[in-house]
Amino acid sequence: MKKYNIAIVGATGMVGQKFLQVLEERQLPVENYYLFASARSTGKKISFLGKEYTVEELNETCFDGKNIDIALFSAGGGTSLQFAPIAASRGIIVIDNSSAWRMNPDVPLVVPEVNAEHILKHKGIISNPNCSTIQAVVALKPLHDQYQIKRIVFSTYQAVSGAGAAGYNDLERGVKGLPPEKFTYPIFGNVLPHIDIFLENGYTKEEMKMIEETRKILSAPSMRITATTVRVPVFHGHSESINIEFEKDFEISQLKSVLAEAPGIVLVDDPGHNRYPMPIEAEDKDDVFVGRIRRDESIDNGVNLWVVADNIRKGAATNTIQIAESLINYWENGSLERLKEVDSL
Repeated sequence: MKKYNIAIVGATGMVGQKFLQVLEERQLPVENYYLFASARSTGKKISFLGKEYTVEELNETCFDGKNIDIALFSAGGGTSLQFAPIAASRGIIVIDNSSAWRMNPDVPLVVPEVNAEHILKHKGIISNPNCSTIQAVVALKPLHDQYQIKRIVFSTYQAVSGAGAAGYNDLERGVKGLPPEKFTYPIFGNVLPHIDIFLENGYTKEEMKMIEETRKILSAPSMRITATTVRVPVFHGHSESINIEFEKDFEISQLKSVLAEAPGIVLVDDPGHNRYPMPIEAEDKDDVFVGRIRRDESIDNGVNLWVVADNIRKGAATNTIQIAESLINYWENGSLERLKEVDSL
């Protein structure tokens, strides 16, 4: 198998550091890694895979002369909008973890267990979905294939690490009795029904991300979806209550079997022994945990799920690296040709 060159953009951030951890664990066929970050992190030394790397400054010429195949971006939307097209123009395939490209019709939005084939449509940039969307669609896709989803109601309970290091620090500050610096109100001992900015329709941007991204990933543009997203005082791991209405009837036992056999899912559903998914047990794991499965007796063909995953691993770093693995597999089996250069999106 060919060895590839991979760049990590935003290598010193929370997700960038998790990129490095997951890459060490998964051992991709890589010859060279290149680590990039903003000017303030330039020159920082990072030990990774038994070597010491020096962080380089991200700028307009940093990709030149390195023969980079894939660039994993997690450096914010503005940075991605500026530098992802530059990387793509050099023939580098960008896998971007920000929201910058997700709803661009020319950019695939990919969760490999759900729609890996969309990678084949890329034009130099592939987008990693929102963390809360990723874990939801891993559970939704096998059920949609089997029973055809008619409507979804999302209610989320999202960890502070979803707001980056500043969100994490706010919870630590709250434990010490200090005021918040990131969030509008204290998060310790509190819940905030406010993730990202409020929009004119009364929803937050996070809620609309879940709605629009789920439709795009499932190729269901008219699917009826609503969402309420809430920040809770948990460091790691997003939890979601998902209410689903199907077009077709189902048996609970069969539905559980469909989920248990689906890729990326661990079924934890034994209420008799108080076994159900919890973020404390999902921390630093790549799986999506599903439980509390029960029929919604208020409607025909309805079911309730409780879905939990580590938002920094499966919700960000691992999913990005799984996209890279899928991309390499497509190159290796001849399904996809490498691009030498592309027009800017």
